[in-house]
Amino acid sequence: MATNKFNRMEWAGAFGDLGTLIPFVIAYITLLDFDPSSILFVLGIWQIFVGLYFKTPFPVQPMKAIGAIATTQAAQTLVITSGTVYAAGLVTGVVWLFLGLTGLATKLAKIIARPITLGIILGLGIAFMLNGVEKISDNWWLGAIALAGTLFFLNNKRFPAMLILLIFGAAVALFKNPELIDEFKKITVSVHLPEFSFRELTVNDFLVGAVFLALPQLPLTLGNALIAIKEENNRLFADRPVTENKIAMSTGVMNVFSSMFSGMPLCHGAGGMAGHVRFGATTGGACIIIGSILLLIALFLGDSIVLLFKIFPIPILGVILFLAGAQLALGARDKGFNKIDRFILYSVAAISIWNVGIAFLYGLFVNWLFSKGVIKL
Repeated sequence: MATNKFNRMEWAGAFGDLGTLIPFVIAYITLLDFDPSSILFVLGIWQIFVGLYFKTPFPVQPMKAIGAIATTQAAQTLVITSGTVYAAGLVTGVVWLFLGLTGLATKLAKIIARPITLGIILGLGIAFMLNGVEKISDNWWLGAIALAGTLFFLNNKRFPAMLILLIFGAAVALFKNPELIDEFKKITVSVHLPEFSFRELTVNDFLVGAVFLALPQLPLTLGNALIAIKEENNRLFADRPVTENKIAMSTGVMNVFSSMFSGMPLCHGAGGMAGHVRFGATTGGACIIIGSILLLIALFLGDSIVLLFKIFPIPILGVILFLAGAQLALGARDKGFNKIDRFILYSVAAISIWNVGIAFLYGLFVNWLFSKGVIKL
């Protein structure tokens, strides 16, 4: 029976998803006025849960479509509020819980051709790498040094690359911003409990949240956070397989819980697993480690969360994203594909770099056209 480990490689791999996590958390806090403690409390609880339940480096990530729409629209209009995001999380949670409990999640996944799944994985990997390069270019010399050093230590079990990268990043942050030291000295410990959000929700919140946030997220979740993560998990950890129904139920319960306690909508993205694995994680111990850290910060350092995140320079997050993307893209291979399969895989991948949900729908449509002989190569 598989058991979780807590060795230095699990500790290193625990931080493999920070490149995605930190930017979204900061955006929710600064643009939508989310309670920092509540966000990290929910994240911590569910990281621990999935580590104990799946016993693989199963990630807990922000839902990207909802997060991107919510934070960009909140900066431009007053239509999207924290209430609409909570409502979107609740609607999304109920949908996936229903699909998991009824078994429809697995039935939906079975109609998805394998080239579509691998195309999404490849596209996501490249998108992560491009996002990483963009962040590295924020300070290219720092990013270049960090990337070169990380590659040198990448498979070193004695000196895990991630831990060296984080120490290097923290040293640079403190060197460039000495005032951070004074700010850290002023940090005080106090108990913070999550806020209960349901009492704030209105009918308008549910209408706006369902139509403008939850609906665009559904195809993205099905493609990336259900089909692709199942493919990635079962390829890497065949001794600890998961099913679409289990993932759907986990996603459903997680989002109902998150929306109740002022957290952001969450999912299980394949890119997050790639990040954990790339930096050494092989069990759920990595999730339990990062979950415990986030939970402790949420409960006792809630007033200092944004300050604590300043210890991670943007180029360092870029290196994490770049290598996580490379790990994910490497998994998109199948020697048995013919010319049509390869066309679907590559074209879905290209569109996935822009929008996974649209790529997913495109793949279904084009695969159907090929199967009916409407188009040929």
